[in-house]
Amino acid sequence: MSHHEAPEPHDLGLSHDLPTLLNRRHAIGLLSVGGLAAALAACTPRTGPNGTPSSTGTTSSGGDGTGEIPEETNGPFPADGTNGPNALTTTGVVRDDITSSFGDSSGTAEGVPLTFSLTVVDVSGDGDAGTPVAGAAVYAWHCDRDGQYSMYDVPDQNYLRGVQEADAAGTVTFTSIFPACYPGRWPHIHFEVYPSLDDATSATGRMRTSQLALPQDVCETVYATEGYEESVAHLQDVTLDSDLVFSDGYALQMARVSGSASEGYTATLRVPV
Repeated sequence: MSHHEAPEPHDLGLSHDLPTLLNRRHAIGLLSVGGLAAALAACTPRTGPNGTPSSTGTTSSGGDGTGEIPEETNGPFPADGTNGPNALTTTGVVRDDITSSFGDSSGTAEGVPLTFSLTVVDVSGDGDAGTPVAGAAVYAWHCDRDGQYSMYDVPDQNYLRGVQEADAAGTVTFTSIFPACYPGRWPHIHFEVYPSLDDATSATGRMRTSQLALPQDVCETVYATEGYEESVAHLQDVTLDSDLVFSDGYALQMARVSGSASEGYTATLRVPV
């Protein structure tokens, strides 16, 4: 597959994404004629004004909201066995640094450093804080600086994919690079939550599939650096309100990010399940 010149299948229309959308928070609305029209409109990116980049990229966002994190499409490039290749059953996928490829591949993804942490909490009981899900496993993946996905766009590499087991606080942490913005999608990171490491590495028992959103001011700052030139125009052509995944709400999916383009960024997100 070639570099993204148009929205990809998780950005490519209702035949792929409507089943997921129907399970989301606005399912009842989508079943009406007006709701279906809204879903169709969400598939078409629209241009919105961008603000001035901040110097540090610090944001006050960070999974603010109540309830469980929304179930989302895993997109066309999951490499979890649901659409072609399966990275989860490959030796070496359990790792915290996902910048380089593993196994028989040896490439490294270049870009602004990004360390991101996801904290899985069970909110099925009493209280808003939730209970940390120690021992859960998270599979995370995202595109590279050019907006391409390993094992698909770059078939000879498997970088920017990895699995981690949650610690006692329910947290997993990955060392990576800041993903690009490609046509039709807001900058994001995919992830799947599994009950255990054994479940994750056998690609069974998936508990939740969702996506992490990155804040606009940080994206603008990163995309002003060398290597991210194409992302500048792509970010100008999409907004969170027009993005197919985040258009119906992203309060629980917007990461809290701090740092700088020169030193790298740290992103955190609470993942209530």
